Amino acid sequence: MFRHYIIVVLFSLGLVLQSFAQEINGTVLDDQAQPLPGVSVVVKGTSTGTITDFDGKYRIQASTDQVLVFSYVGFETKEMAVSGSVVDVTLQPGVSLDEIVLVGTRNLNRTVVDNPVPIDVLDIKELANASPQVNLNQLLNFVAPSFSSNTQTISDGTDHIDPASLRGLGPDQVLVLINGKRRHTTSLINVNGTFGRGSVGTDLNAIPAAAIQRIEVLRDGAAAQYGSDAIAGVINIVLNKSVNELNVSITGGANFSRNAESQTGGVDGETINVAASYGLPLGDKGGFINFSGDFDYRDFYSRMREWEGDIFNAYNAIEFEASRAGADLFALETSLSDIQNFASSVDHFSTQLQSDIQGATSLEELQTILNVDVTDAELAARGQQRSDYNMRVGQSELRGGRLFANFSLPLDDEGTELYSFAGISSRRGNSAGFYRLPNQSRTFTPAYLNGFLPEINSKITDRSIAIGIKGKIGDWDVDFSNTYGKNSFLYTISNTSNASLLNATPTTFDAGGFSFLQNTTNLDITKYYEDVLAGFNVAFGAEHRLENYEIIAGEEESYTQYDVAGLPIISATQTAPTDFFGRSRPGASQVFPGFSPANELSRDRTSVAGYLDLEADITEKFLVSFATRFEDYSDFGSTLNFKLATRYKLTDNINLRAAANTGFRAPSLHQLNFNSTSTIFDNEGNPQEVGTFANDSRAANLLGIPQLKEETSRSISLGATAKIPDLNLSVTVDGYFVAIDDRVVFTGQFQGPGTGTELDNLLAQANATRAAFFANAIDTESKGLDIVITHKTPIGSAMELKSDLAATFSQTRKVGDIKASEVLENAGLVETYFPEDSRVYLEEAVPRTKINLSNNLVANKFNVFLRNVYFGEVTEATDIVERQQVFEAKVVTDLSFGYKVSENFTVTVGANNLLDIYPDRADQDLEPGVDGNQNNRSSGRFDWSRRAQQFGIGGRFLFARVNFVLK
Repeated sequence: MFRHYIIVVLFSLGLVLQSFAQEINGTVLDDQAQPLPGVSVVVKGTSTGTITDFDGKYRIQASTDQVLVFSYVGFETKEMAVSGSVVDVTLQPGVSLDEIVLVGTRNLNRTVVDNPVPIDVLDIKELANASPQVNLNQLLNFVAPSFSSNTQTISDGTDHIDPASLRGLGPDQVLVLINGKRRHTTSLINVNGTFGRGSVGTDLNAIPAAAIQRIEVLRDGAAAQYGSDAIAGVINIVLNKSVNELNVSITGGANFSRNAESQTGGVDGETINVAASYGLPLGDKGGFINFSGDFDYRDFYSRMREWEGDIFNAYNAIEFEASRAGADLFALETSLSDIQNFASSVDHFSTQLQSDIQGATSLEELQTILNVDVTDAELAARGQQRSDYNMRVGQSELRGGRLFANFSLPLDDEGTELYSFAGISSRRGNSAGFYRLPNQSRTFTPAYLNGFLPEINSKITDRSIAIGIKGKIGDWDVDFSNTYGKNSFLYTISNTSNASLLNATPTTFDAGGFSFLQNTTNLDITKYYEDVLAGFNVAFGAEHRLENYEIIAGEEESYTQYDVAGLPIISATQTAPTDFFGRSRPGASQVFPGFSPANELSRDRTSVAGYLDLEADITEKFLVSFATRFEDYSDFGSTLNFKLATRYKLTDNINLRAAANTGFRAPSLHQLNFNSTSTIFDNEGNPQEVGTFANDSRAANLLGIPQLKEETSRSISLGATAKIPDLNLSVTVDGYFVAIDDRVVFTGQFQGPGTGTELDNLLAQANATRAAFFANAIDTESKGLDIVITHKTPIGSAMELKSDLAATFSQTRKVGDIKASEVLENAGLVETYFPEDSRVYLEEAVPRTKINLSNNLVANKFNVFLRNVYFGEVTEATDIVERQQVFEAKVVTDLSFGYKVSENFTVTVGANNLLDIYPDRADQDLEPGVDGNQNNRSSGRFDWSRRAQQFGIGGRFLFARVNFVLK
């Protein structure tokens, strides 16, 4: 108080003619004169800053020649010159490119438009209120053009966790942060037929949208700043800070589509989401704790019209008559007389067929006679339709809940702060695989007379917690934190069987699963030198990361093939049971074989890293930043990476920017250690038991497949930003080029020669007929252009139209030769090492062009949201070149209307895909497949591609939402 008194006296006497530091205080209000807690207040050009308390009040040290910058998500950033000890501010609604960002730079007051690399700031609260989507993947897919994510179908666990990508690169080449701290990945690795096959991504849907204040998307390589996985860029999720406000949102909807209900038209895919957020102030220095969470249910839908292939052979028809008579169907297989007796009761058998059956003298003779298709007649006899044998081709069923907490407690007036955030989510999913038909050896018809549709049930659990403390030591800002996360994915397979167990088979199996744990400790130290050049920021720090990956075995029946005596097959002398036609009965749980004790493992690794980040305003116009990071992994070695970026202000409103960097991605523990046997259907719809072997396995050694190493990258970007204040217009344009060497892919399927070789024996031991691996098989190059245009138009005194146009044009290509071993070259297996369908998944299976035009009109109590998204063409991912159909570009329209019933209650109704647009149908005129399959349609299974995804096949989705706020 004495110091303040002296300053006042000196000022009043006019003895201080120069600027001086003083305590500035004030209140920040919104346009409704309500206090705004959590507003960032920064002295422009310095690292001095604070946030407002729950009454909107703040205190900060500043001089009369300095400027205060006030920024808050959902409001326009405002600058105020210090002209006295009290500076009160009113912020106007709106998201601005001038917002302070947490990603892409370690300068604590760098804004979006001043950044040397492109960053999108997405107001999730605004999007969640107006748009039809409620889960994070789909919110981003329809608003961020450089981001792609779609729900998959008939892809095992990937039906339950959507793979996502940035700038057309892989799901594992984008790093996700929460509040600037590294987020752990999922435990699921994608090994089935989807985009991102062979990769491990982050489960964004484990984070409730209600918990998010904003999302920052860094569209530039950042491995030199943040470490592994940031080759494509970084997504930083900033959690809620609001207090004294209960926000509740209830959203319900369904598909009202001409292709619902087996393409006959109707309603399906019903969803409900209930979300809430509430925060409490802590202390008198702006502290808070916010709790946010949601519960949702999503029903499945299917877009399969009907199965067009074979269902029944003549023996199945005889079985049906035997079952009607109460006979033992298992005993029927070995009784010539019983078969002939019940065959006489089948009315639709021709006279010739009946004669042949009755004249047979052995079961072997009957096998040839009865192996004929009688599907249409037998369907009529059973009173069934072909659609009774449909799969679920579309969306899986999901039920889940998520809870997140965000906490901050300032400990003094000098900026010391204790902080933490934590989350837990639990999700249960249900999807189905290929229908097991009565005429297949996989179906033990005495148990399932009409075949069966096996189901995959998932239990996905995700837990995370971060805790840290930050403050000042001298003039240095110090942040010390620890972040822990764990994801587990467990399988229960139901409505299925182990065919080799015959009548003794269970119908539900615990198939095991996997888990992934990551613990990251960070120390970050920063200092801003206001008097060096035009401003100089120094940041350095260290990171230690521990990771653990586990595979958990299922119950024995889920992974074992049994012999005729009911004993596990462990030697070549044992024989599996056969069906009536002498075909071997496969073992393990149908649709997803469980993990065996031979698959079970627990693998750890650690990494240590150090980084240096320098950012200098050489002049007020010219900025240069440099970052370098050294990282050492316990399982494959070290890597050193660099980044150089610059920004030049042509004028106060026009910037040029550029960046060049090297990067890396460490192979995940999943890719290094995953091993299992899975049922994967080939291009003809035929099931193959594919064993995935680790790279240190004997099978990999026999084929000359080397150990995995890190991917390395080189990238450059060049862009410009412009603001035209008189027109309320801002524009950013950025081009980029990314070259990745030694990219990790999931190989094609190697078959043993079938001559009793060591590879044959290894496959037999794994209950597999083919083998696949992870390998550094190729190099790639990606290039593209991103454009973002934002415009605001006041309409009279009570209306405003905000328009955003965002577009991305990208291309990824394999370059150079496939990096196959001499062993594979000599065996002619190079094309199996990186097959043609893998190339299409990499290059053409997701849109390379995406353009988003959003318009939001706010008028008094009304809000109208209109969005059109152009999804570029994609290509069917198949290794049969003649079937690589190109699916043309489409435009999907979203429209919603919001009405503010009262200050605290809003009702919104609208549609995603208002015009009920679908991707192109699979072409029926391409080269037909074998076994009656019709090209890519697979005998009617897939009228729309399951391998190439643009925007899904759900059709029109109508929704209604109510939102109320209690303050």
